[in-house]
Amino acid sequence: MSTGFTGIAVIGDCPLFRHGVSQLVCTAPDLRLIVAASSLQAADGSLRGADVVLVDLQQSPPRLAAAVTKLRKRGHAVIITSSGAQIDAVQVIRAGASGYLSRQAEVEELLTAIRVVGSGRSYVSAATDCLLETSPHFTSREQDILRLVVNGATDNEIAEKLCISKHTVQSHLDRIREKTGYRRRPDLTRLAIEYGLLDRG
Repeated sequence: MSTGFTGIAVIGDCPLFRHGVSQLVCTAPDLRLIVAASSLQAADGSLRGADVVLVDLQQSPPRLAAAVTKLRKRGHAVIITSSGAQIDAVQVIRAGASGYLSRQAEVEELLTAIRVVGSGRSYVSAATDCLLETSPHFTSREQDILRLVVNGATDNEIAEKLCISKHTVQSHLDRIREKTGYRRRPDLTRLAIEYGLLDRG
């Protein structure tokens, strides 16, 4: 970069974490803190010049994914830190996040992630990277139900098609929602397309 530094924005709803990361960024000679805020709304208008936006918000996976998409459209690289379920990683990375870290990451790893993402590459902690290859785990029955959801089938129609009860269909849908964080059928449809479930069978 011609400026000689990477601009960093820190968005976090935990004051201690936000201030700690901000101070860390300020001590690094190659990084520059652009803004630190408690939410994207609070930072809106101040993100210009931020090459990397580090997001630490206690939100549902779909909301985090939406935030990532918004930031990516504005040209920012995004790193998500989270203490939640690892399935979060799958959704935010599919939404365009360049980095994903546990909130328990060491200082050195956090700085490494910021620099790697700032250089245009991706950084995902090793433990999470392994999970990304295998999560979420959909059973064959769950895949069948997702395909029918994509085709617009109702619970009754799915039950009839698969020769199972409506209650069983709803139980499978509940498990899918627990695994993914998605509750609305349009979101489940998008999920099925992202995982290529329509290309099988």
